Amino acid sequence: MTEELCATDAYLRSCEAVVVAASEEGVVLDRTVLYARGGGQPGDTGWLRWAGGETRVVDTVKRGGEVLHVLADAAPPVGARVLAEIDWDRRYTLMRTHTALHALSAVVFRDYGAKVTGGNMEPGVAHMDFDALAEDRPVRVSFLPRAEALADPDLIRTKVNLIPEHVDPIRVIEIEGLDRQADGGTHVRSTGEVGPVRVTKTESKGRGFKRMRIELV
Repeated sequence: MTEELCATDAYLRSCEAVVVAASEEGVVLDRTVLYARGGGQPGDTGWLRWAGGETRVVDTVKRGGEVLHVLADAAPPVGARVLAEIDWDRRYTLMRTHTALHALSAVVFRDYGAKVTGGNMEPGVAHMDFDALAEDRPVRVSFLPRAEALADPDLIRTKVNLIPEHVDPIRVIEIEGLDRQADGGTHVRSTGEVGPVRVTKTESKGRGFKRMRIELV
């Protein structure tokens, strides 16, 4: 399976890799810095460059457990050595947005006991000011055995457990002193990098369900 480098270091912008499979749908690499769409976070875009060619990565998705890089043009041949590079400005905005969502869900869970029923984000979109963000709290990544993680009810913040059964260990994101939950997405190193955030709209989505929209200011 593809080594997903962003799971341990979301700040890597590029990596060298080898093409292990290619089709009209896209290419699979032995390792990648691009995040595959999941958990409400869009897949990364970027570029693949190799001797004699380059192409734009227009999306990154999961197919049958593999990370598939969807390309705008012809794929490099199987066995080719490539440089995989992220559209960093877009990714970094998504990282800030994702960490802001964690802070928001932590406050809602702490104050109201409400769990997340669904979510989605785009770069910078997801007016409430968060004192927790201005406090510049560190954001840390760790991994727990699946059984241990699922035994802690505070780690699973979604109404339904969305973590596939094959995922073990489970990746955990902690915002120091504020939040700790299972999550596979990319985040900034501290809440200070998120910047100002505001809730732009709250709306009812049926009996007992509310949706909150946020944006980075």
